[in-house]
This record gives sequence, C-alpha cells and structure tokens, in this order.
Amino acid sequence: MTTALHPSEVLYAGGRPFPALAACEHYAGSEKLLVKSIELQQRLGPVFDITADCEDGAAAGNEIAHASMLAGHIASEKNHFDRIGARINNIYHPAWRDELDTFVRLAGQHLAYIVLPKPECLADVKTQLDEIAAARARHAITREIPAHVLIETPGALHEVWQIAALPGIESLDFGLMDFVSAHHGAIPSSAMRSPGQFDHPLVSRAKCAIANAALGHGIVPTHNVTTEFRDSRVVADDARRAREAFGFLRMWSIHPNQIEPIIAAMRPDFAETTEAANILCAAADAAWGPIQINGRLHDRASFRYYWELLQRAHATGVALPAFVRNRFFNDSPSGKETP
Repeated sequence: MTTALHPSEVLYAGGRPFPALAACEHYAGSEKLLVKSIELQQRLGPVFDITADCEDGAAAGNEIAHASMLAGHIASEKNHFDRIGARINNIYHPAWRDELDTFVRLAGQHLAYIVLPKPECLADVKTQLDEIAAARARHAITREIPAHVLIETPGALHEVWQIAALPGIESLDFGLMDFVSAHHGAIPSSAMRSPGQFDHPLVSRAKCAIANAALGHGIVPTHNVTTEFRDSRVVADDARRAREAFGFLRMWSIHPNQIEPIIAAMRPDFAETTEAANILCAAADAAWGPIQINGRLHDRASFRYYWELLQRAHATGVALPAFVRNRFFNDSPSGKETP
C-alpha cells in the first residue's frame, strides 16, 4: 500500500523535519576499534552511528595521518550505511583545520557528520561551521555535512540557545567529564558517574538546559557516556533515565557492550508504537485531515508527534507492523529512508 503524500512531505510545510538519528553514537579512536565497530554495524544494521575520533585517538604530532586513516575507512566500501561521522580537535588545537579539511577532502561524500568539541562560546562554533562550508566548497562537496556540537564548557552552556539556533547543526552533545573538570573541583568526581551525574544540581541543570535548547530548535540532544561497561543494567538504567527524566534521544557509547543496552533503553514503548502506526495510517487515509480514533481527536500536531515516534522506533530496530513499514518506510540498501 502506498500513499500520495508521505509524512515527511505534508507534516513539515514551512519547517524542517526533526533529524532521524540513531539512538546510540559509538566512539572509536583507533583503527582496530574502528574496524571492529564497522563490522558490528554491518551485522546489526544502522541502529547505531559510529564516530571516528581524532580528539582522543591520535598521538601528538600524528594528527593528520590519523585523520587520513579514519577518513579512508569512512570512504571505503565497508561503510555500508554512510553512518560514520568524525570528531576533530577543538578550535584551540593547531591541527583542527587540517583535520577537518582531510575528512571533507577524502570522505566528504560519505561523512555522516562532524563533531565539534569544547567550544568556549558561540563565536567558536560559528568559526568551525564556516570552515566546514569552506572545505566543502574547496572540494566540490555539494551535500550538507551536519555538525554536532559538544557542550562541555561553562561558556558554551551559557550560550547554548544561540548555538542551537545556528544552521547546519543537528545535535547538541553533553560532554560530562570535561564539564565537571571545567569547574575546578567545585563539582565532585562522583558527579561523573551515576547517580551523581543525574543528581548534582549543576550537572542536572546543564543537562536540562542542553536538552531544552536542542529540542526547542528542532535538533537532537545527545547524552554523555557512562563509564560502566561490564554491567549492562547500569548502562540501560543510565540511558533510560537520560531519556525519560531529561529528554535526551541519543547517547554515546565507548564500549561495544554498551551499544545494545543503550538502543533498547532508548526505544519507544511497543504499545505506543502500535498506536502511532494506526494513527498515522488513518491520517494518511484521511489526506492528513483531522481524525478521531477511540474517542480522541488527532490533527497534524499529534501526527508529527507520532511520526517522529515511529522514526525513533524504526531507527532503534523496533519491528514495526508491516502495514506501516511498507507504507512509510522504504529502506534502501544504504539503510536510508526515502519517501
């Protein structure tokens, strides 16, 4: 069954759709770990993204060779889904421009996003966004390369709403460890792990501010890592609390054992997913006009909510009913959805 108008066409007239990102972002800083991560992504599918890491991955003085190696893997045929991004060094590092240029030049057609770490202010983010645009122009890359901005300094947090409003950004990420360190001992180390990371007032305030700014500007809030990787229950509990109590829709992973617990905890409830499928199909049958289901009225405002819920369910590997999957989700071999 098909419909003349896909939700992405009719529900966002005059605005941009909310980014449909995977619920887990897995970091890999070495070639060995990146290769293993790509192999795991090939097995599980594009239910998690991979971030090839320059900031913590390269030895001092070897930054460009490291970036070239990572970019080579991103541009290779092993990258089945084009869901590998890269984190460059911060704006105060001497190699950041060369790293960025290397990624765009060697892998610009396949690069999922670029992570910008440790900005101190709005101007830092603007400078790096301008450089992404300049690198794309230099190397004739016509496709957009979204930016993910790491909020991990007090200055960036102070200007987080202005940062979230900048064009070209699709995620605000919270950098917990650096944020705590930037407070010069005023925040105890217990706030770098659970339950302190959710309970300490300065940290919980930062999380609320980042999620609020991201969602307020229609981009994805991404939660920091948890350092526990042996006990999957701790990982899942952290991801669940990040989603349910703070509004984060995506979370970092730093160990393969963390990926599946994060995805499972970030999945929408199955019953709500089924309800969303029924509402969206009924809406499409009514040419996206107001409808009534089980005594409740729905219009385009609720349609957008349920469409985005279905996208999150699909991105986290939920088995959607065939009637809605066939109607709205056309999965190409690359793993991308098309109307």
